[in-house]
Amino acid sequence: MSSTSSSEQPPGDRTLDQIGPALSRLRRRSPASGKDLSRNLVLNVIADAPGETTVGGLAAEMGVAQPVASRTVAACIADGLLRRAASQSDGRRTVLELTEHGEAERNRFAVEQREAFLEITVAWSPEERTQFARLLTRYGADATAWSRKQATSPDCTSSAPRPSQGQEPRRRSR
Repeated sequence: MSSTSSSEQPPGDRTLDQIGPALSRLRRRSPASGKDLSRNLVLNVIADAPGETTVGGLAAEMGVAQPVASRTVAACIADGLLRRAASQSDGRRTVLELTEHGEAERNRFAVEQREAFLEITVAWSPEERTQFARLLTRYGADATAWSRKQATSPDCTSSAPRPSQGQEPRRRSR
């Protein structure tokens, strides 16, 4: 981290520092309920995945623990949004698929989000809206690619300390 204070940074740098908080506010200000936000995320991750999606893959993509993803998937299945199916490449694996109802809910969420975007940006020109939408979509695609690269990078391992080769791992005392 730089030793330059935020008041000494060029204006562009201070603007860049606001990206994280702005993205956090966007998520909190979404027109959907918290339950809908989770469902929408799950439906989008599965629909946008380049291949088959398992619960473990979903958890990794969402950045949550597998039990959290498993509970969310169970709720989506109970609501008829998802179904489990045998993998076409390995019948021993179970993958997740959107149902027709899940696809319809995903489309409903997209319409709600577009309506909210249009209301929020009512003072923007059509060109500004289009430019922002293009850049945000590009950011999302680039963030997905970056995240997948990070997950497969040998330098990107668990932050938990690992025992050196030949050492026994420390056990937790109870």
